[in-house]
Amino acid sequence: MRIIRYQNDGEEPKYGWMLENKVGEIQGNIFGEYRRREARTPVTELKLLPPCEPSKIVCVGRNYVEHAKELGNEIPKTPLLFFKPPSAIIANGESVHLPPQSAQVEHEAELVAVIGQRAKNVTAESTKDYLFGYTIGNDITARDLQKSDGQWTRAKGFDTFCPFGPWIDTDFDASDAVVTCRINGQMRQMASTRDMLFNVATLIAYISSIMTLEPGDLIFTGTPAGVGALRPGDLVDVEIEGLGKLSNPVK
Repeated sequence: MRIIRYQNDGEEPKYGWMLENKVGEIQGNIFGEYRRREARTPVTELKLLPPCEPSKIVCVGRNYVEHAKELGNEIPKTPLLFFKPPSAIIANGESVHLPPQSAQVEHEAELVAVIGQRAKNVTAESTKDYLFGYTIGNDITARDLQKSDGQWTRAKGFDTFCPFGPWIDTDFDASDAVVTCRINGQMRQMASTRDMLFNVATLIAYISSIMTLEPGDLIFTGTPAGVGALRPGDLVDVEIEGLGKLSNPVK
């Protein structure tokens, strides 16, 4: 099932489910008990919002070997973690703004796992019970600041640096899906999720051994090789085979 979060004519945000290109309202808690109304409203008539509201966004660095190599970094022996703040979130179709503090802002196409229930010290074998679904993300990064700062908070944390969406797919198989990024239609990144150093089950188990994951929290699972610069006027399309496409213009 594909779940969205949306607004209709300025009303309060709601959750909905999609059947083909039509949407039905979800009443209740999407991470608990809810009921679905009939899918009648064309999705084109709705404003799509980020599909959930995470308390935290945990990201994994250098989780594809070729990406680590292209930046001259060592291959991690354990997952390399960092955060993006929720204030960086934007929805599908909203603009990424290039900050004046950076001269080298880059795209990073990623599969994003969405947590469905509170997870603490879970095993890799049981993580499917804690996984709600998957969405698409773009870990926008000020590369020059990342290199100069050492710590990654500033480079990863600017407003608009966390596009994700447009929906959450609760049935998606993430074991072998092609992740791509195109800038103005030109291919920049392409790899399969099977190429990740640490798969999603391993990541959830590892992260939950450090911190409690809450329903709606996001795990950005890392980006393939091919990251590159963004310029004003660019259109960034991150696509994951079988999951959909996330598109954001750059200003």
